[in-house]
Amino acid sequence: MSGQPQHGYFGISEVLAQLRADFPDISVSKIRFLETEGLLTPARSPSGYRRFCGADVDRLRYILAAQRDHYLPLRVIRDRLALLAGGPDAGEPWAGSQARVGANARGGVNARPGIDGPGLGPGQLLSRRELVEAAGLTDALLTELETFGLLRRVGRHYAPDALQVARTAVALTAYGVEARHLRAVRAAVERETTMIESLVAPIQRQRGAGARELAARTAGELAGLVLALHGALVEGGLAEAGLAEAGLVHPEHAVIQPGLAQAGGRPGGPDQAERGVEGASA
Repeated sequence: MSGQPQHGYFGISEVLAQLRADFPDISVSKIRFLETEGLLTPARSPSGYRRFCGADVDRLRYILAAQRDHYLPLRVIRDRLALLAGGPDAGEPWAGSQARVGANARGGVNARPGIDGPGLGPGQLLSRRELVEAAGLTDALLTELETFGLLRRVGRHYAPDALQVARTAVALTAYGVEARHLRAVRAAVERETTMIESLVAPIQRQRGAGARELAARTAGELAGLVLALHGALVEGGLAEAGLAEAGLVHPEHAVIQPGLAQAGGRPGGPDQAERGVEGASA
């Protein structure tokens, strides 16, 4: 558990200092957002400043690890936090948080985010019906995502990551984005994955007992760096286009206006949205 200062509480700047090595993107606004969403409830000083105890820091570490390593939506993280708090070790439910996140993602509590019911076993796949219901897909969109390589089946089922892909694709349809427009994203991911595989190949060829674990950890670190570079380049491109004021919106912060998907696109009409996407993919 995080070390406690003599006065028993950390200021928000002290929390940032503790977490920044593992989570470079952590910020005051991120912590405030999580508090607004009800995932954190730090104490307040008489003058109104936030005061975090060690358990608050461990809880925050758990949340950030769940988002970064397993792409879990806030609703699922909130449910897991509630279950952990009621568990046998509820006195310090967030200690060893990253290990807990990994265990849950491999099939523990709520192992299938977005699907109601008890957690299933490790490596559990999704049926077509389960994926459609959990992601809010139509059968037609699912077929298109398969056609353009965004979703791939393992036999007659889908890997767990298919749920996040499908949900994101559904959200993008609200802006007039179709599955065919996402081929460039798929192609870029394949090139980046190939690069990472080539970089860790020498480690995989080693015969040491920890070679496999080292290769996986290195691949994860490389993937994080590639994603950070991708985000920086996109943000730079938006700045050059005069669209930098809003900044990038992380998936858990994004808000889709109700009815946009049914209306065929963002405000301004379906034709305008379609022309924008067509122009970008031309």
